Amino acid sequence: MKTILCYGDSNTYGEIPGGGRYPYNVRWTGVLQKTLGSDYLVIEEGCSGRTTVWDDPIEEDKNGKSYLPACLWSHRPIDLITIMLGTNDLKHRFSLTAYDIAEGASVLIKMVQKGDYGPDGVKTKILLISPPPIMEVDRFVDMFSGGREKSLKLAKEFKRVADEFGVEFLDTAPYLSVSQRDGIHYEAQSHEKFGKILAETVLRILQ
Repeated sequence: MKTILCYGDSNTYGEIPGGGRYPYNVRWTGVLQKTLGSDYLVIEEGCSGRTTVWDDPIEEDKNGKSYLPACLWSHRPIDLITIMLGTNDLKHRFSLTAYDIAEGASVLIKMVQKGDYGPDGVKTKILLISPPPIMEVDRFVDMFSGGREKSLKLAKEFKRVADEFGVEFLDTAPYLSVSQRDGIHYEAQSHEKFGKILAETVLRILQ
C-alpha cells in the first residue's frame, strides 16, 4: 500500500462555502481515495486558516511550518506528500507578494526533502499544488483585500519553486474554481472534479 499525505488548509479540510464541513466522501481527499482504490492510503491533513510558514496574530497555531515535522513523523513512511497552501497567505494582514508566498512553500519542500520520511530509505515524493485564484466577495472581502490580484500570480511563482527544487507541480486553475458564495472555498462539484484529476496525477507520479 502506498501512502499519500495531503497537507493543506480549509480546502483540504473540506470547508463548505458559508460554513460547515463536507462529508468525507464529498471532499476531494475522499474522492481521491475512492478513485485510487485500496492499494493507496490517502491521509487528510487539512487545517482551516493554515499558512505556509507565517504566524497569524489573530488565528493562532496555523503556521504550516510549525506543524509539518510532527505530521511527517506521525505518518511515515510516506510515498507522496501533496502541499496545497497559499490561500491564507493572501490575507491582507500578512502583506505578502506572490513571490513571498511561493518562497514560504519552498521552506516546506526543503523540510520534506531533508528528512527520512519515505519507505525503505527512498525520499518522499512531493507534489506542489497551486491553489486557484480567489475572489474578493461576501464575508471575506476585507480580510482578503487585494488578494485576487496576487492569487492570479501564484501558479507562475509556485511553478518556479517546483522547478528549482525538482518536485512535481500542478496548477489547479484549469480544473478548479472557488465558490461565488464566499470566493475562497469550493463547491461539492469542484471537489469531485479535482479529486479525480489529482488521482490521475498521483498515478503518474507513483507508478
